[in-house]
Amino acid sequence: MPKKINKLRKSRSLKNSSQKWILRQLNDPLVKKAQQQGYRSRAAFKIIEIDEKFKIFKKNKIVLDLGAAPGGWSQVALEKVGNNNVFALDILEMPPLAGAHCVQMDFLDENAASTLCDLIKEKTGRQKCDVLLSDMAANTTGDKKLDHLRIMNLLEEALYLGEKILNYKGCFVGKIFQGGSSEDLVKV
Repeated sequence: MPKKINKLRKSRSLKNSSQKWILRQLNDPLVKKAQQQGYRSRAAFKIIEIDEKFKIFKKNKIVLDLGAAPGGWSQVALEKVGNNNVFALDILEMPPLAGAHCVQMDFLDENAASTLCDLIKEKTGRQKCDVLLSDMAANTTGDKKLDHLRIMNLLEEALYLGEKILNYKGCFVGKIFQGGSSEDLVKV
């Protein structure tokens, strides 16, 4: 069993919260497993588990991954649906992912839906996606109520985009934090 790291050397450049995050990463067995298996993040195992339970991915389906960086969910989607069928979108720059169409843009832009539909049509000949993934989270502020509202807003906006870009009987998978209005949203 690997030795657990309890603290970092003093670093004046890192905030306390950043140091805690680094410690969690260093001690997380899923982070190590993801690295060993070639995944960009531990989140890959989360979407694998979801797919095993709900069978969301099928060969040749079109997948749009919102908030894709660093690309763990997109990697799994590629394995399941095949090359050129995954669109990995993020507001942040993301290293290229062979077989995926990486798009740097803000999905909240008023032209995002039409731009994405045009891109999907250009690359696949189809109009819309079959699976819409959202593992997005807003940067945290430290205020739990505000952070919850911000992630709920992102999820609601992703659902709104899904109404425009997702095929009839398409599948939406989104991250949600429990609390506040999350139960109302899950019922929708």
